[in-house]
Amino acid sequence: MKTEPGKNVAIETNNLSKSFEGKLVISKLNLKIFHGRSMGIMGPSGTGKSVLIKCILGLTDYEGKIFYRGYPLNKKTRKMFFNNFGMLFQGGALFDSLTVWQNIAFKLLNNGQKVSKKEALETAQLLLQDVGLNENVSNMMPAELSGGMQKRVALARALANKPNLLFFDEPTTGLDPVTSRSINQLISTIVKRRDITSLVISHDPSSINRICDDVLFMEGGNEAWKGKVSEMKNSKHKLLNDYLRSA
Repeated sequence: MKTEPGKNVAIETNNLSKSFEGKLVISKLNLKIFHGRSMGIMGPSGTGKSVLIKCILGLTDYEGKIFYRGYPLNKKTRKMFFNNFGMLFQGGALFDSLTVWQNIAFKLLNNGQKVSKKEALETAQLLLQDVGLNENVSNMMPAELSGGMQKRVALARALANKPNLLFFDEPTTGLDPVTSRSINQLISTIVKRRDITSLVISHDPSSINRICDDVLFMEGGNEAWKGKVSEMKNSKHKLLNDYLRSA
């Protein structure tokens, strides 16, 4: 059932389904992400986690309905969605030919806002401080940074337009365990401090545990288990428990 505008739901899917070449990747998924909460989508590779993000972003067609703040996502409402949205891509996805500060300020300088280069640089440097980096990295190139530093810069870029909604696609991919814990803690701190609604796609239970309030465990494109993260370790769901033990 459609969520009425003004209710406490940021994103809702209603019987969302997606197929590739006749193979069902997501099957009649019903999901609610509430304002100010972090929802984790967890499961083995190939269970439809990243496809869900593509559906919400309009990067692929789908069956069913997706709502943003109670309004069906379409050309008009998707523009409102993107004005309030940021994303940390798997691998960071920084522009190799741009400096650190230019990466962070990219959206500010290229979306029609009247922001001067000086203002954009100052904003980028403040965001670097927010993610635990010194402003002296502003003029460095991405290739000069460690993997953990690149993730922090990518997070700063995602925050540049002051989003109220953030998506994280495998936020700790390619990082060592110590750096992964640091990035997970940073993300958790920032989304709570800024009261940001977030969606975290991850195969790693430790990321879900540190960042998220709620979790959906997917198996074969279906909802296998859903609940609060605090309830996950005491679940009696066999598939979920087997996954947690093997992860």
